[in-house]
Amino acid sequence: MVIRENFENNLLKIKSKVTEMGELSIASLEKAFNALKTQDVEIALKVIDEDADIDNLDMEINQLVIWLMAKEQPVARDLRVMIGVLKISSEIERIADFAVNIAKATIKIGKTNSLLSITHLEQMKEVSIQMLQKAMQSFMEENIVLAKEVSGLEDEVDKYNGETYKTLTNYLSEHPEETNQLVQLLFVNRYLERTADHITNIAESSAYLIKGKIYDFNS
Repeated sequence: MVIRENFENNLLKIKSKVTEMGELSIASLEKAFNALKTQDVEIALKVIDEDADIDNLDMEINQLVIWLMAKEQPVARDLRVMIGVLKISSEIERIADFAVNIAKATIKIGKTNSLLSITHLEQMKEVSIQMLQKAMQSFMEENIVLAKEVSGLEDEVDKYNGETYKTLTNYLSEHPEETNQLVQLLFVNRYLERTADHITNIAESSAYLIKGKIYDFNS
């Protein structure tokens, strides 16, 4: 009984670190987009620097899970949860990388007449953050309903992605002098679309932990 209690406490500690990682990634996305919106290179550089904190948490989670697996030799659902934790932390790390990519795009754009207003990038960012919050809550509370809601929100991001791509490419053909900024905004559009994909993967992993069967929310 004591052994089981120790295992549960260690697993709770690991899940808490995954939650912290998710919160840092949300903050990184918010900060990166704010840098893009305000053309603030200093904020963009801070996003890049702070990514190390998320990478370190990812490594720490990996080490803790491996240690717990070796120590407790979990089976059945416990093993499923631990493998799921590794997958989810990996997805969060990739999401943070996309925030860094947005920050780098901001630096490349520099100070110029912003064309952000002709896009749906801010809406994509807002929906992506809502998705990540729901996916993380689903994971912590083992709530399958929240996991499934993420899929519907991803459809919104995909719609905004298509509309923004069309708008930017059309504008580019008419204003070749804005090539640098437009290309970077197209990259940001892609980064946010991929962010939503990775968040959906988190929701799928959460659903697997809860129900014990594989879900494909992208289909």
